[in-house]
Amino acid sequence: MHIGKSIRMERIFNRNTKRCIIVPMDHGVSVGPIPGLVDAKIAVSEVAEGGADAVLMHKGLVRCGHRHGGRDIGLIVHLSGSSNLSPNANSKTLVASVEDALKLGADGVSVHLNIGDVAEGTMLADLGRVASEAQDWGLPLLAMVYARGPLVTDGFDPDVVAHCARVAVELGADIVKVPYCGNIDSFAHVVESCCIPVVIAGGAKMGSTREFLQLVHDSIRAGAAGLSVGRNVFQHSRPRMLVAALSGIVHASWTVEQALSVVGED
Repeated sequence: MHIGKSIRMERIFNRNTKRCIIVPMDHGVSVGPIPGLVDAKIAVSEVAEGGADAVLMHKGLVRCGHRHGGRDIGLIVHLSGSSNLSPNANSKTLVASVEDALKLGADGVSVHLNIGDVAEGTMLADLGRVASEAQDWGLPLLAMVYARGPLVTDGFDPDVVAHCARVAVELGADIVKVPYCGNIDSFAHVVESCCIPVVIAGGAKMGSTREFLQLVHDSIRAGAAGLSVGRNVFQHSRPRMLVAALSGIVHASWTVEQALSVVGED
């Protein structure tokens, strides 16, 4: 691996466990300033002090979230976006470049694509181009890949999720983010089909902290390299303590009960 990329990967992944906790904060472009992300400095501070390994955000939010102090945390700049006000919100467009990310001091970049969408071809081309540019600069690339489109009947089907993950691998991503399939055996099938780290998405806010921690715990048992979860983290009533609990599961193999005790919930 390019030495620059190797160094930057170690700013995103824990050197000892080779796993990561990434907290995306790119939601503003899609849905506006939702609760938990109104003040970016507070949001970043909470997850950083809790022990998150990296945050992920659009280029313009970096200046709003930079704290000039506190615990250091990795930075991934998101390069694609769309608005939920669009008639085709699943069609992602590149809104920043690898050079933009480097100028901001990023440790990595990310691109989102939805397999099965009518604009799939454009998004695939964008991922391939960004992968080449990121490789040239030694910058890790996270691909967020989901199955969303008129022919997709179940975006959580293990074979469909494995297909999404494989697209990221074959087009040059260094990390892939996909949905959790629902059980350990099915997600192990996804992980086994990849030669790059697989992290799970969080999706919509879940019903309880226990449910969320159980999902993370099971994904790690299935071989996931960590998580890239936004709303279930920054919209929690105690995000700092939740991240500390997640860190125990991801980096120290805690049980769900151990993690819940840190959050202060049963």
